[in-house]
Amino acid sequence: MQSWLRGAGTFVALAAMLAGCGASSSVGTAPPRTTAVATSTPAPTTTQPATTTTAPQCQTAVRLAQWSTPLLAAQMVATAALLSAPTAADAQVREGAGGVVLMGSSTSADLGAQLHALAAAGPAGVAPLLMTDEEGGSVQRLVAQVGNLPSAREMASTMSSAQVQSLAATVGAKMAALSIRADLAPVLDLDAGPGPSATNPDGTRSFSLDPAIAGEYGSAFAKGLESSGVIPVAKHFPGLGGASGNTDNGPASTRTYADLEKAGLLPFERLIKEGIPAIMVSNATVPGLSATVPASLSAAVISGLLRNQLGFGGVVMTDSLEAGAISAYQPDLGKAAVQSLQAGTDMVMLAGTGPGQAQTFDQVVQAIVASINAGTLTRVSAEYSVRRILEMKGVPAACISL
Repeated sequence: MQSWLRGAGTFVALAAMLAGCGASSSVGTAPPRTTAVATSTPAPTTTQPATTTTAPQCQTAVRLAQWSTPLLAAQMVATAALLSAPTAADAQVREGAGGVVLMGSSTSADLGAQLHALAAAGPAGVAPLLMTDEEGGSVQRLVAQVGNLPSAREMASTMSSAQVQSLAATVGAKMAALSIRADLAPVLDLDAGPGPSATNPDGTRSFSLDPAIAGEYGSAFAKGLESSGVIPVAKHFPGLGGASGNTDNGPASTRTYADLEKAGLLPFERLIKEGIPAIMVSNATVPGLSATVPASLSAAVISGLLRNQLGFGGVVMTDSLEAGAISAYQPDLGKAAVQSLQAGTDMVMLAGTGPGQAQTFDQVVQAIVASINAGTLTRVSAEYSVRRILEMKGVPAACISL
């Protein structure tokens, strides 16, 4: 299996913590996520990240059993901030936020310095994962810093996959120079229609309606990012192409599970086999699999399909739980976050950028802490999730103990 992180290195705050660390060792089978929550589909055990045999020399070990429950919970939450004011997330980062999603498209002249300082503010020597949507076309945040990037559809129709890989490597290098270590891309959804719009979340964000083309170009884009030290996050599992609507605005459903098996899942299956480190799960329901439950909260989709059936062992994160599709299903954001983690996700995303974002973050962290204390989300399963998150950030598994 290809190592998608070999070029990522360590994050700013991790550099001083680890020295001479090599690849990860096996972390075994993760325990059940819950102890007292009944679901229609039992949550199976999860597959762990791929391993190699190089023995690391760890200068400092990470002992998750010694972490406080609030710090453990915070590491499983990604908050958000505007690129024009990234330090607005400083308080959440100091509390241990696992990531910060950088939103908007207006940036300041000293963006790099601000992001570097934000990355260095994490506790326990662990930097937050700074990430943004740099897909190209209608969804790109850093035009002034990395240059204009064609849409996925234009890339697939006018460029070779090798050219796309080279272009993504160039963009990734400029993102890494800003301390942005993850790109919420590539989009692997299959679509040939107009959009993105209020009714179609994909449109030109999709490489192609053909799963072979989408897989080839999505793989090339991901490899290019990885070669420059940026973590690619494939989305929106299990495939939003042909969805009934845009989940940002309200409830929507994907194509039926039977249809996804024939086409929509194929690009994800390819990148999972190639070792993609992170996958984002959509907020749409999946007819024939998740019933009325959004995929990002569904054990059938996450633990059953993504983990067990497809064998994905990397980090599973949600699309923003502040979306209309989630609030329509579960108005209590804390309860939605806990349900998502019980279903098998590792990191829940809060992509709102309003003045109450710090309070929203605290609300969700407190709900996760309460669930761990009550045993409805087991602490050991939370530690496994944080372990996967830390490995994605560059900490070798053998340097982490539960």
